[in-house]
Amino acid sequence: MRSAAEYIEDLQMNGRMTFTTTQAIEALGVSTPAARAQLRRLQEKGYIQAPHRSFYVVVPPQYRRLGCLPADHFIPQLMAHLKEPYYVALLSAAAYHGAAHQAPMTFQVMVAKARRGLMCGGVRVDFVARQDMAGTSVLERSVPTGVLRVASPAATALELVGYPERSGYLDNVATVLAELAESIDAATLLQEARRAPTAWVQRLGYLLVLVEQEELAGALDEALKERNVFTVALAPWQDMEGAPRDARWQLALNIDVEPDV
Repeated sequence: MRSAAEYIEDLQMNGRMTFTTTQAIEALGVSTPAARAQLRRLQEKGYIQAPHRSFYVVVPPQYRRLGCLPADHFIPQLMAHLKEPYYVALLSAAAYHGAAHQAPMTFQVMVAKARRGLMCGGVRVDFVARQDMAGTSVLERSVPTGVLRVASPAATALELVGYPERSGYLDNVATVLAELAESIDAATLLQEARRAPTAWVQRLGYLLVLVEQEELAGALDEALKERNVFTVALAPWQDMEGAPRDARWQLALNIDVEPDV
């Protein structure tokens, strides 16, 4: 009969850093209360952590100060456990594509339906809901514990504009776009724009011109030619009455955007 400490050591030796309560009970061969008691003692010592009910991560010595594994080391396994599709999104995705002007304070994950964020030691994960996320172009990145799904640079650009309140608002979005642009493929951007809300495309086009990315902005011109376009506010959280208009993108410029570039 193994102890819980021996169990998590065996997991690490086999390259696994996550497990569920059910898996631990089966491996230890003890009653559910006895297994939970052993896991609780390990958690109190900082050897394991539970970012979600009945889902544990092993915390090796190099991450004990953090109090958890880094989010990208356990998110693929957690989402598989929850049986939910996902991809890394917004500022977290931008950082993977080299646009890490300002490291995000939270790890941002796109899911199909609303889900509460989680805390694991010093790691915070925020979930953002997008109902049509299944069609988003995604890349796979290798991480120490497996493979992580990350929104493509083109998809990331549109979603940054689509979720400005989750992305530091438009000054920060423009700053990130200036760095992200070199990773964006114009053909993929057009593909993503064709499935994105029209207002996202209008706002992104304006911001790309602002950061001198005319070639990418041209791809969005093509997407808008296929739609009926109406004037919308650049900053949707502010009144657009009396604001000057941008004729190309049919935007009410109700805010001054100042990227930090």
